[in-house]
Amino acid sequence: MTFEEFIDLDPRCIRVLDKMGIINPTPVQERTIPLILSGGDLIATAQTGTGKTLAFALPGLTHLAREKQCRNRMLILVPTRELAVQVEKVVAELAKALHMRSVVIYGGVNMAAQSTKLKEGADIIVATPGRLLDHMSRGAIRFNELEILVFDEADRMLDMGFLPDIKRILEKLPTNRQTLMFSATFAPELQRLSRSMMREPERVEIGAISMPVDTVRQVLYPVRSEDKSNLLIKILKQKEVDSAIIFLRTKMRTDRLAKHLKKEGFKAAAIHGDLTQQLRQKALSGFREGRYNILVATDVAARGLDIDDISHVINYDIPLNSDDYVHRVGRTARAQREGDAITFVSPQDHAALAAIEKAVGRNLPREEYEGAPKVMSLWQPPGKRPVAGRKTRSLLRRR
Repeated sequence: MTFEEFIDLDPRCIRVLDKMGIINPTPVQERTIPLILSGGDLIATAQTGTGKTLAFALPGLTHLAREKQCRNRMLILVPTRELAVQVEKVVAELAKALHMRSVVIYGGVNMAAQSTKLKEGADIIVATPGRLLDHMSRGAIRFNELEILVFDEADRMLDMGFLPDIKRILEKLPTNRQTLMFSATFAPELQRLSRSMMREPERVEIGAISMPVDTVRQVLYPVRSEDKSNLLIKILKQKEVDSAIIFLRTKMRTDRLAKHLKKEGFKAAAIHGDLTQQLRQKALSGFREGRYNILVATDVAARGLDIDDISHVINYDIPLNSDDYVHRVGRTARAQREGDAITFVSPQDHAALAAIEKAVGRNLPREEYEGAPKVMSLWQPPGKRPVAGRKTRSLLRRR
């Protein structure tokens, strides 16, 4: 099918898509656009990169174009600054064709410029919850005329601790609105939240969590927590690393590791939530342009960043759930290329490891080396005994 077959979509939006070379809708777009155009609430479960932005932007802006123009009629909440910028860029192209305006709001930059744009007026607001609340508390923005509320990457917002902010925002929004929730997963917390803020929502689920492609070489490195940095240096020196993202859980350790890698002669940059937007953009542009070939990141980079051609993903800290593992690993071996996904696993990580191996349906191979600790897998394929992991030829033994 083509977008032209959605006869209720504004034809000006179709012309924008034609100029972009976008002709056919993705499965999530095909399923959700008619439901959103009907005006009802919706919960859609689909993975990152499946075209969710157009899925809610096309019917949402079509609806706004039919109504009397006023301020702040559509609010799109997203978890990260980078995703806010990406979503608003797509929305702005469509809004311009419909003679509407959009504004993006996020932290890490001066509020004055954002306040000026808000005073000038906009139909669509794309925002991270924390910075939006800052503007709302100052009286810089109100949503008395709000018609559509969108949660993009809703599960990620809850993972990042935004639930209190979301509840405070909801208290200030009109209840007579259309609410759309897009999420990679539908955790119990989202179920409870949806019951309190939505009216008989339609449910759409597009596929299951997609597993890493066969061209991703997945391997575990058993390692004690205190030995991780030394092991990482050995791996980076022995492997041909064109570009790598190294994931950690905390901002402080992310900074510390990036500085350590620089001292060891690697071209590394850090990215996390405490950096200003200018510094984050500097790190990302430097990584894309090749000034850095290693990006040390917290989970802010796991979703919502447009970064391709990654040769290595290294989980310095093992992901706490299998969904995050799949998202991280999926950043390498794109477009039929090969890639490496390396995960450090310590003895205390056995529960997280079991969840990941259960999700991928197999025990992941392990790189054995002298002094490596034993990490028992608590998951095993049906009918098999618990294993310590399948061995691979040791990279660290090579000279």
